[in-house]
Amino acid sequence: MAALANRRLPGNFVTEASVYGTILVSGMIVVAGGYGATSWQTFLGVIGTVIVFWAAHVYAGAVVEYGVNTAEDVTMATAVRRSLRHSLGFLTSAVPPSIVLLLGALRAVPDTVAVWTALWLGVFILGVLGYSAFALRGSPWPIRILGSLGTAALGVAMILLKVIVH
Repeated sequence: MAALANRRLPGNFVTEASVYGTILVSGMIVVAGGYGATSWQTFLGVIGTVIVFWAAHVYAGAVVEYGVNTAEDVTMATAVRRSLRHSLGFLTSAVPPSIVLLLGALRAVPDTVAVWTALWLGVFILGVLGYSAFALRGSPWPIRILGSLGTAALGVAMILLKVIVH
């Protein structure tokens, strides 16, 4: 099981941090939409929140790695590096929806198009994460598809929440 936990796609893409980051961004978009925020306001809110939560995630990971990993003599610098590497998915999962929101902020696309596209992009990212997780376990393709749909369903729930809130 530990070997599976350490197998990752490039850039530590399939981690709880990338799933959590995607959900956080989608939730921020839903909340901002409920307040009638523009793409620019939503973009700034998402970026600010992601950075704060990412820093907290890195800090928590480093403290736990430093304090709990007694199997080897881990320095604080090593613990921070490991935590940074582990939490990279938190940042990378926020990039695609943030780019779409930025396009809306720059008026390249209308605000509503940017917000809805960013939300659907979150669904897609969650689906890819689900598919990848099942692929890493060696599941057959039908199970991978079901895993993808199950994971993406959380993104659809966020979109439904946006419809209800808005």
